Amino acid sequence: MSEPTRRQLRTRMRRARAALPANERVKATVALVGNLSELAELGTDERVAGYWASDGELPLAAVLPGLFARGAQFFLPVVPATLRQPLWFAPWRTGMPVRANRYGIPEPADAERTIVAAESLELVLVPLVAFDRRGHRLGMGGGFYDATFAFLSKGERPREPLLVGIAYSFQELPAIAPADHDVHLDYVCTERELIECVRPA
Repeated sequence: MSEPTRRQLRTRMRRARAALPANERVKATVALVGNLSELAELGTDERVAGYWASDGELPLAAVLPGLFARGAQFFLPVVPATLRQPLWFAPWRTGMPVRANRYGIPEPADAERTIVAAESLELVLVPLVAFDRRGHRLGMGGGFYDATFAFLSKGERPREPLLVGIAYSFQELPAIAPADHDVHLDYVCTERELIECVRPA
C-alpha cells in the first residue's frame, strides 16, 4: 500500500479534529496551559503571536489571561492577498473588534494601522494539522507560515521568534517528509506534553 499524500493526511486529521467532542476540546484547552507553562519564554516574552482557532484547532483562550495579566502583547496573523506570501501580525486583546478574512477567520479589524512583521515577534504559537517530533509540520496547504518564517532557516536555531506548534496529541505522526520550503518547529505543545523537537545532526 502506498504512503498517504499530504492532501490525504490533511483530510484525515481535519476529520478527526472536527469529530472531537466539545467536552474533550475544553479539557484539552485547560491541559494545554499547564504544559505550555513549562516553556520559560511564555512567562517572559513580551511579543507573543498566536491564532484564532478555526476548523477544530486547539483554542488558545485559556492561555491569553496569563499573557495579558503580565502585560505581554498578543498578536493575531493577518492573511495577505495571495498564497505563499508572508503573514503580518496585529495586536489584539479580548473584546477588540475583528473582521473575517477571505477564509472566514477573524482578524483584528484595524490591522492596517497596527501590523508588524514576523521578525519583531519573540514567541509564536503556530496552528497545524499534523506534526512529528523532529519539528516537521503539516499545515493547511497555503504556505503562509513557511513563507513568513523562512528567514529562520538562514541561521542557527533556536532563535527568535521561537516557533511552538499547538496540537492535539492525536495529530502526531511518526514522520513527515519535509518539503524544501518547510520551516521546522522548535517545540510542539499538546494537551499531554511539551515536546522539544529534535532533528538529526
